[in-house]
Amino acid sequence: MTRKEEREQAFTLIFESLFGNEKSDLTQLYSENVEAISDYALMLFNGVNEKEKELDSVISKYSKGWKISRISKVNVAILRLAVYELKYVDEVPQSVSINEAVELAKKYSSKEDSAFINGLLGSVVRED
Repeated sequence: MTRKEEREQAFTLIFESLFGNEKSDLTQLYSENVEAISDYALMLFNGVNEKEKELDSVISKYSKGWKISRISKVNVAILRLAVYELKYVDEVPQSVSINEAVELAKKYSSKEDSAFINGLLGSVVRED
């Protein structure tokens, strides 16, 4: 499985968790019904869950006028994943994290949303 596929797995789990599902149930259901979860995807999913408030604080800081509750769940999941990777996964270059987040937005959201995500993550990197 490629790193891109692992990241997409983590995104799927993070997105599903936004609907109030028990996190341990999600990983079990995904493993049983879709495919085995990679170690990297599981690390991202668990990390995002552990740091959710901190990640949301960063997203809120840079989303200029957009509260988390106004951002679509798809974009919240993408942003949480990307901000986590930017802040806590040193072996992944920041440009790769941003590019992969933009690609996820193009696939699961819209062009306008991918530009929003690109701009927000660019601001996070510049200010850090």
